[in-house]
Amino acid sequence: MADKQISLPAKLINGGIAGLIGVTCVFPIDLAKTRLQNQQNGQRMYTSMSDCLIKTIRSEGYFGMYRGAAVNLTLVTPEKAIKLAANDFFRYHLSKDGKKLTLLREMLAGCGAGTCQVIVTTPMEMLKIQLQDAGRIAAQKKLMAAQTQLSSSSAAGSAEPLVETRTTATQITRELLRTKGITGLYKGLGATLLRDVPFSIVYFPLFANLNKLGQKDPNVKAPFYVSFLSGCVAGSTAAVAVNPCDVIKTRLQSLQRGVNEDTYSGILDCTKKIWQKEGPMAFLKGAYCRALVIAPLFGIAQVVYFIGIAEFLLDMLPKHRA
Repeated sequence: MADKQISLPAKLINGGIAGLIGVTCVFPIDLAKTRLQNQQNGQRMYTSMSDCLIKTIRSEGYFGMYRGAAVNLTLVTPEKAIKLAANDFFRYHLSKDGKKLTLLREMLAGCGAGTCQVIVTTPMEMLKIQLQDAGRIAAQKKLMAAQTQLSSSSAAGSAEPLVETRTTATQITRELLRTKGITGLYKGLGATLLRDVPFSIVYFPLFANLNKLGQKDPNVKAPFYVSFLSGCVAGSTAAVAVNPCDVIKTRLQSLQRGVNEDTYSGILDCTKKIWQKEGPMAFLKGAYCRALVIAPLFGIAQVVYFIGIAEFLLDMLPKHRA
């Protein structure tokens, strides 16, 4: 994918289509990942991905699994488009001499792509995390209220049930802009860079080299299933490799905390507290969820590039002659 020349509009359309399809398919798993990563020792609401999804459906209904999906569906098009197009751009300019890209140059191209995408990724993740984790915090508060009510058996009458007040992405955005300005939407930018740059450094070279294994001829692109499998393997490998950074990013970007949960002043403070209070394995929380999210997401992205949906759509447009 990275080595074939595609027009910029086609790259943007391909990246957008791939992102929309991928997010729609795997968003519930991403929600489970966020909730598993955010829960701290002593305040665990969920034991696994399946437990999280089952409890979410019971307490919030089927569409509770898609809380925050609107943000992703809105911003994933520019996010994926920038990531994939930027990688192609850097690969092209790093191979001007016509020679095959070295591994170092492939990694540099991935680094450039990861750096460019955080312009959209950071505010998208910031808003998505608040909406995804709201259900966990509300469930925790209800549980604590129920326990308090049971322990206060001498109290007369029954307390009113705790009702969750749902906020929207628009409300969160307005509040952040009002109180903190544009920097409020970019909270956790450093942690996002710490996750996305290494991810792209691992993903793009790994995908390119795996995809080449399926090419019978260097001048003929690999079959679509090879591109899909290469995207899945490269995506899941890179996702697990940078999962500790994703845990830190998720914790730093969460504005609301559950009962007795720690707050963090920065990347180092967050890393230190997680290591001391939850142990090194806490940095792998949600790793398998993230692998399940990223694998098909990037597999689909590569297949969309392979099929060339954008090229077909652009060819259908009337061509104006001077």
